[in-house]
Amino acid sequence: MNARTIRIEGMVQGVCFRDWAVDTARGLGVTGWVRNRRDGSVEVLAVGEAGLVDRFIDRLREGSPPSRVDRLFIEETEVAAVDGFTRRPTA
Repeated sequence: MNARTIRIEGMVQGVCFRDWAVDTARGLGVTGWVRNRRDGSVEVLAVGEAGLVDRFIDRLREGSPPSRVDRLFIEETEVAAVDGFTRRPTA
């Protein structure tokens, strides 16, 4: 299992990015969560097989149809037991 924390900058709030990320992660079989950050970015925890997490990150780079992704910051993180993929409150 592989776990990464991803912070996405760009026009990613108010454009259904989180709902799209939930649907995309679930479709790939990736677990974790997504939330808006007060600084205007979106934060994601992605947990799963390395190849699936990498595919999810590739999709995050593309973003939801109305979004614009300018930068991704990716960090390896400790694998945590996460059930499903959910939206979390803004942090």
